[in-house]
Amino acid sequence: MTKQAITIPNAPAPAGPYSQGIVANGFLYTAGFGPQDPATGEVPEGVADQTRQVLRNIEAVLREAGATFADVVKVTAHLQHLKRDFDEYNQAYVEFFPAPFPVRTTVGSDLYDILVEIDVVAALPQ
Repeated sequence: MTKQAITIPNAPAPAGPYSQGIVANGFLYTAGFGPQDPATGEVPEGVADQTRQVLRNIEAVLREAGATFADVVKVTAHLQHLKRDFDEYNQAYVEFFPAPFPVRTTVGSDLYDILVEIDVVAALPQ
């Protein structure tokens, strides 16, 4: 198996020893992205705006691999306040994903000064 790392300036830089994305066996696997703006480092207020920024970060990596949100098959999302923020997160989420929607797992997690973190798996177009 060959792996190709994706490293781009228009998504937040890794905060540790990991890649923004890895292409392997026809799939793109992204890191878990937070809501940091890659140009300024700013984090938006509120879970809806943070979700939108996270998904823009993921979109940059998808685009670099030649994919879109339509190619995403699996989403894992972590919310700092699952019960409180789920509805607002979900409303922002649906702005990015076309039907048929990917499978998704959304869990409550103890995140570090952010409200949402998301990673995806996409089947790359042939």
